[in-house]
Amino acid sequence: MTRDNIRNIAIIAHVDHGKTTLLDGMLKQGGIFRANERVQERVMDNIDLERERGITIMAKNTAVAYKGIKINIVDTPGHADFGGEVERTLKMVDGVLLLVDASEGPLPQTRFVLKKALDLQLPPLLVINKIDRPDARIQEVLNEVYDLFIDLDATEDQLDFPIVYTNAKMGIAKANLDDASENLQPLFDLILKTIPAPEGDKDGVLQILVTNIDYNDYVGRLAIGRIFSGTVKSADAVSVIDDKGAVVKTKITSIYTFQGLDRMDAKEASAGDIVALAGIEGINIGDTITDAERPAPLPRIKVDEPTISMIFSVNTSPFAGKEGKLVTSRNLRERLQKELLYNVAIRVEFDNTDSFKVMGRGELQLSIIIEMMRREGYELTVSMPETITKQVNGALHEPMELLVIDVPEEFVGVVTQQIGMRKGRMQKMQNNGHGRVRIEYRIPSRGLIGFRSQFLTDTKGTGLLNHLFDGYELWHGPMSKRQTGALVADRQGNSTIYALFHLQPRGTIFIKESTPVYEGMIVGENSRDNDLAVNVTKEKKLTNMRAAGSDDLVQLVPPKIMSLEQAIEFIKEDELVEVTPQSIRLRKGTLSSNKRPKT
Repeated sequence: MTRDNIRNIAIIAHVDHGKTTLLDGMLKQGGIFRANERVQERVMDNIDLERERGITIMAKNTAVAYKGIKINIVDTPGHADFGGEVERTLKMVDGVLLLVDASEGPLPQTRFVLKKALDLQLPPLLVINKIDRPDARIQEVLNEVYDLFIDLDATEDQLDFPIVYTNAKMGIAKANLDDASENLQPLFDLILKTIPAPEGDKDGVLQILVTNIDYNDYVGRLAIGRIFSGTVKSADAVSVIDDKGAVVKTKITSIYTFQGLDRMDAKEASAGDIVALAGIEGINIGDTITDAERPAPLPRIKVDEPTISMIFSVNTSPFAGKEGKLVTSRNLRERLQKELLYNVAIRVEFDNTDSFKVMGRGELQLSIIIEMMRREGYELTVSMPETITKQVNGALHEPMELLVIDVPEEFVGVVTQQIGMRKGRMQKMQNNGHGRVRIEYRIPSRGLIGFRSQFLTDTKGTGLLNHLFDGYELWHGPMSKRQTGALVADRQGNSTIYALFHLQPRGTIFIKESTPVYEGMIVGENSRDNDLAVNVTKEKKLTNMRAAGSDDLVQLVPPKIMSLEQAIEFIKEDELVEVTPQSIRLRKGTLSSNKRPKT
């Protein structure tokens, strides 16, 4: 049975290609907002971190109505690190809008999301966005997309995709570039024409695959998913099948459907609908909600394995507990267990009592989790990221990445040198004649740890860097990390201008004057390769003698204040990052200088 009054679609693309902006336009023109209503940009990015960074972290559901047909839309993240969000949301839809920048063309994450969509046999609708860019190269980008489809072994039917050209910021879509259009109507028409209506037997056995979890203060936990078969009503008795195959009977208290930014109460919903169900405690992503008497499980969501791990531990520094409220190992354990319920792309080992091994897709994904925790009042220490290796036929293999960089021509030499040191192999180089060069490399995942900061420094902030997991290869041997040592405080106290001024020739300082420090805390980067114990609390001795010129005001070079990502990238194996709601500190794993090995 086909539900002709519904369409279920996902918007997929590389980061910054305009998914959330396009969705803004679709909501505005879909009659969700009043004509005089002021609406903030990227209205679907409702997490503080999303708005601050301009990226989507969590997939979100919404819906608009067009010509009497309800279009359920899922906005997905563009960063490869949040690929787990994309994978699970694609299970809800019947087709995808593949968004590609008219200048940048398809990038690594474009390949990732498109492959997942093609594997699920989802028909794509190509949206070439940002056609107003002065450096737009629409025909070339279209050819690159065709090449990508062929490279991913797309079928003849999949290659016959419709195309629409958009300026998402202005809310304009065109079926042909020469068309005079002032709205997104051509896009809406193509969605109705090309995206198939959902199919399912509304009288069959109830089957709902849970693809997201949310929480409401009034009704508690909400299970979000698509109904593949059957009909569900409020107050129905149902069964839940978990990851171990256990069947638990429960009752649904409320049903919600999506309309714009709101959830609407519904008495019932049937096959093809995307719904949020309340009343089911303990439900997890991937579970099946099914008939109470005739339970029929759906295939669980499969997500690519993590490639990066970090150790999250209790904060053991002398300043522990001064700034955060949640500081115990039990607090950490409970928070990470909660994260597992929402985030299908991470794994956590709870073997130790005070430290937990957290595994994810990349540094960005793990740093986002850490940042969220510190904002919630947690204190913790985190270790240097490490790649997750595996044994294949008795040989050690490590994860590899497809690295795509886009840099001005003058920086090609220095970037190539840096990537060569990190065991990267060039696969392709392309100069589009705009003064910028695009280069593709295959590089071990560990070669990218700490590379982003170096890359931005080398390219003076003008380079673009994207990467995507690309299988496993034999271990590539040892790889040099940071070539410099650390300036390590040798006692507790407050830093002084006098001490910092005299340390400046030694290297780069990370702290300001009057900053509380403790023994073992890293206060700067040594210009040489060894660690150096320094006294940053030293004060000038007072005398009653004056010398000409010696008492003039000293000038401090502004310190390099580390962000969380920079701190994680900077540390070595024997160093940690101390994270609190107010501070990010670098420290040695062993605080006492007498107990640390001499370097």
